[in-house]
Amino acid sequence: MNGRIARMSGMPTAPMTPDVLILGAGVSGLATAWALAARGLKVCVLDRGPAARESTWAGAGILSLLLPWHYPAPVDALAARGRRLWPQWLEQLQALTGLDAEYLVSGLLVADAGELAAARAWGEGRGWRVEAPPPEFAHACPLAEGGIWLPEVAQVRNPRLARLLESAARALGVRVLPHTAVTGLELKQGRLTGVETAGGRIACGQAVICAGAWSRGLLGTLKRGVDIRPVRGQILLLKGRPGLLASIVYRGGRYLVPRADGRVLVGSTLEEAGFDKSVTAEAGEALLAFALETCPELRQATVERQWAGLRPGSPGGLPTIARHPEVENLYLNAGHFRYGLTMAPAAAELMVALILGGTPALDPAPYAWPER
Repeated sequence: MNGRIARMSGMPTAPMTPDVLILGAGVSGLATAWALAARGLKVCVLDRGPAARESTWAGAGILSLLLPWHYPAPVDALAARGRRLWPQWLEQLQALTGLDAEYLVSGLLVADAGELAAARAWGEGRGWRVEAPPPEFAHACPLAEGGIWLPEVAQVRNPRLARLLESAARALGVRVLPHTAVTGLELKQGRLTGVETAGGRIACGQAVICAGAWSRGLLGTLKRGVDIRPVRGQILLLKGRPGLLASIVYRGGRYLVPRADGRVLVGSTLEEAGFDKSVTAEAGEALLAFALETCPELRQATVERQWAGLRPGSPGGLPTIARHPEVENLYLNAGHFRYGLTMAPAAAELMVALILGGTPALDPAPYAWPER
């Protein structure tokens, strides 16, 4: 995706002109597509690679801000709305497809001392249970004392969620076109009339860019104030016995996420490495040391795999969910940084309201297109 702005090219038009064309088949793009299709719109989703393969696949699946009381109110509000929508949203998706994303309310243990008072002050009136860790946690995680227990935090298994989202979108008639890189945007009289791809031109009524870390480049000269950049995150996968670790554990910016089958994800790094998704031995060693120090019983586990994904970093972690200030039918839903999964249902809900002219559940002003 090179973001070149193309003019009318005479390329053949694809047979279907969708009401909404979505560029990016990650969680944000597929969630938006599903929500629009559920309202009867014809939707087409393009991606330069396989559907839901980038940060959607690579993430750890934690459905919460890691320390919500540390974030600006608009980030917290969007994540909180997403958290409230997730159970019902996932139930609809799973009923439609028969697939299971392994949604699990495993809770989150914050093994950092000195945060409990701030967390309790934040939790008042928000419907969150904020507690001191139960004494039994000290066995698996000796550093739990003085920390925080958030028993209602849930998780999903990212690769399974990726399959579920694509399947649910297709079940509602969404046309999903993987391996269809956009090579240019076609403008006419202040409107986006279509996009150019290696396979030909695809026309559109409305368009939404949901391309994660690639969104700014895809916008090209239309980026106007958008500051979304790739931030690499490396994750280590351990294979242990089921039940060895009962909850998500967060400490000092990193986390452990236990799966039902005994695997434990150890993440993650925050690296300014451009679009480089390679992994490093240094990061793997640091993540393993963190895991063993946090949960000594993980010495029984074996290292199974290491990978990296590219988060869509943005100033303050605040996404843009808005219409372009100059192109009347072009929208952006990107820049969610570490929390695209957590925010997905709420971001899609807001985008649908903006496109269809409904009343948003959240004030859209904080997520407006950035000023130059």
